[in-house]
Amino acid sequence: MTISIITATYNSAATVRDTLASIAAQDYPRIEHLIVDGVSKDNTLDIVKEFPHVAKVESSKDKGIYDAMNKGVRMASGDVVGILNSDDLYQHNSVLSNVMKAFEDPEVDLVYGDLQYVQQHDISKVVRSWKAGTYTPNSFYWGWMPPHPSFFVRKRVYDQLGLFSLDLRTAADYEIILRFMLKAGLKAAYVPEYLVRMRMGGASNATLKHRINANKEDRKAWDMNGLKPYFFTLWCKPLRKINQFLIR
Repeated sequence: MTISIITATYNSAATVRDTLASIAAQDYPRIEHLIVDGVSKDNTLDIVKEFPHVAKVESSKDKGIYDAMNKGVRMASGDVVGILNSDDLYQHNSVLSNVMKAFEDPEVDLVYGDLQYVQQHDISKVVRSWKAGTYTPNSFYWGWMPPHPSFFVRKRVYDQLGLFSLDLRTAADYEIILRFMLKAGLKAAYVPEYLVRMRMGGASNATLKHRINANKEDRKAWDMNGLKPYFFTLWCKPLRKINQFLIR
């Protein structure tokens, strides 16, 4: 099987080399790496040219990162699709091999693992550790979700169930995971290891106001799928992050 990895970029010169290098170093033999660029004004695309493993680059204006991800999914020709942002990197060289082993089960449509948040300017320093753990359908009602950068999907699932919603500004990844896992009930496999290192940041958690707005978007994600959370579900979601600072 071939795995397509989508990286959306926009003025990503400060970090994209780490992302590209981590994919180039993977020991899985069938990788299609797609770069979807939002017409960067820095030397992002010059850096991309340094990596011959990249299969295709598209640079055009988009409507935001989820629109760029949708472009990448449409471009993908692999059996499985993963998304690695331009400031993230894979934890080690066998990440994609381990992910694809899980997809050897023909009943598995989704694979996810764990993630570590690292300092913006020192990726060796871990700030938070997100251990997703095993999934049951009840998990979402208690604020659970897997880290989106460690979430891999068979291409046919996107073809059948749709792409990221552009009606959501920060929660389109949450919505699509709800749609695939809870609403559609697709079988997921958990790879119990850290797959991705993600630089700290994110507007949805920057201030209390941003968190309240993110909570509203999370609620909309449930409504869009005709699902009803418990009254405490959407507050459990950010509260679960507290434990991530205690794990190393």
